[in-house]
Amino acid sequence: MNRQLMDELRRITAEEQQILDGRSGVDKALYTHTRDFTIDSRQMLRDGKLIDIRPHTRFVHFPEHRHNYVEIVFMCQGHLTHVIDRVNRVELEEGDLLFLNQFSSHEILPAGMEDIAVNFMVLPEFFDTAQEMLDKGNVISQFLLSAMRREGGEGQYLHFKAAPLLPVQNLAENMIWSLLKRQPDRRRTNQFTMGLLFLELVNHGETLEAGGPSGGRDQAVMEALAYIQSNYRTASLTALANQMNLPDYALSKLIKTETGSTFKELLQQKRLHQAARLIRETDLPVSDVITLVGYDNTSYFYRVFREEFGLTPREYRQSQPGKENFS
Repeated sequence: MNRQLMDELRRITAEEQQILDGRSGVDKALYTHTRDFTIDSRQMLRDGKLIDIRPHTRFVHFPEHRHNYVEIVFMCQGHLTHVIDRVNRVELEEGDLLFLNQFSSHEILPAGMEDIAVNFMVLPEFFDTAQEMLDKGNVISQFLLSAMRREGGEGQYLHFKAAPLLPVQNLAENMIWSLLKRQPDRRRTNQFTMGLLFLELVNHGETLEAGGPSGGRDQAVMEALAYIQSNYRTASLTALANQMNLPDYALSKLIKTETGSTFKELLQQKRLHQAARLIRETDLPVSDVITLVGYDNTSYFYRVFREEFGLTPREYRQSQPGKENFS
């Protein structure tokens, strides 16, 4: 991250100085006026804002709390431990992203001087543009759908080990810079930037370290989507149903009802978009790409690829600027 930006984020805040001077615990009045410790968007996001940031408060145990907005934690440097729903311990390292849905309950263990995290505080309406940019039926779009409902988000979180993804790091840094420097038209710019960040995470499902959805139908659907994202090469409905202790037919019906697509359609979409990414970003022969994404029938792959993108794999590669015409 840019050194000037890091110096600004590292600076000790007035709240942190009070803690260093001997204050015991966080000052809850800074976050809410309600009896229960639900951090209030009306207090944190003033003047019609849909998004803002604040550095995480260091040097103190941040007690169990909720918030009535979506929180995205970006770990700029160091290490931070979140305990979600009192049982899920999430260790954040430099470059990690943690998404917490509305009303998720969590506490944070004390951070040191060099443990720098930025909290994005986001109202669900901010994600309208990002939703339009995402395909349906992936773990992030389902997370956003749950956020839009403004209910049922208890316990939902997504943890991405995103340090190896340079575009994700750059996009997160761009948003932090834009919000700290109060750039003009930052809302619109950051809505598109957030959408691009989500697309990168969807394209790199292997970075999804863990997710803890709420109970019931949301839990099953989020688990199914996370399974497809991480295991698309070998995924099967039967294996997933066994993992979740559900009958095949019940899981199939639930996925169709909640996402509008069947398990097979979601899996095919993930495989095809992963194949498109490999064709676009590498010089691998198409035959290797077919194997890598989990297909064993070349003719079938060519047919469904053309149906999805309107081009053969070779034509798709030729359409990418600066790419050699490997096949």
